[in-house]
Amino acid sequence: MNNLLSRATPYLQATPLLLILGFFLAIPILLLLVVSFWDYDFAGMIPGFVTFNYTETLGSWITWKTYGNTIKFAIIVWGITTFVGFWVAYFLAFHIRTATMQMVLFLVCTVPFLTSNIIRMISWIPVLGRNGLINSGLVGAGIIDQPIEWLLYSDFAVILAMVHLYTLFTVTPIFNTMMRIDKSLVEAARDGGANAWQIIWNVILPLAKPGIAIGTIFVVTLVMADFSTVQVMSGGQSASVALMMRNQMSLLQYPAAAANAIVLLVVVLFMVAGILRIVDIRKEL
Repeated sequence: MNNLLSRATPYLQATPLLLILGFFLAIPILLLLVVSFWDYDFAGMIPGFVTFNYTETLGSWITWKTYGNTIKFAIIVWGITTFVGFWVAYFLAFHIRTATMQMVLFLVCTVPFLTSNIIRMISWIPVLGRNGLINSGLVGAGIIDQPIEWLLYSDFAVILAMVHLYTLFTVTPIFNTMMRIDKSLVEAARDGGANAWQIIWNVILPLAKPGIAIGTIFVVTLVMADFSTVQVMSGGQSASVALMMRNQMSLLQYPAAAANAIVLLVVVLFMVAGILRIVDIRKEL
């Protein structure tokens, strides 16, 4: 009896988490999958089994172009946030000597995130606008004759806002990983004659890969699911998969939006699986 109870204990301990994940994750995805095969008209959804939603989604060049645009945003934002996040984390972990100051500076980095994403996003509009701070300053200094039009309502504005919104999601896991690096390894490399760049490239960067992978997963999934930033900062001139689904839902085309959501989920899962194949992040979990 005791042996049976000891073997069942891990399963009993995992049951609450299993129920939560099943109720809030598995069941909604299952319902989404079911609805994606329904038909619809202007009046509502029609239960059934049709593949029209998937053939329309996967057979449209507009859809493929939208996915390409979304992946473009994800790659560019990932590259910039990873670069910035790595150096911010490196500075906090290896150039700030006291743990107290490290925490203070890290909290300073998080202060902007105490406000809404929408507020932080639209705060760029008076900066980047035709009569905004940047254009007014450049015109006033005589550097340019006419305001720069592409600063706002463009892909540049979308990428800038996303980098602002999501950089902390790379700083945090990379900083956490770097804090676990044994400082004696850095000292040993320095004693062996390695310069600062060699230490970063051959010691710190390989050991920080799990944190970079976790940050990559955060940023890629957030960018792929972001529609408000694309809509506001591009002025409706750019598109993303999430924005396309949002427009479909506004037109009550829920089965078509569900099919797009399933396709997007599969694409993101493939991207995450690719990252996990390259880097083992289990040591960070």
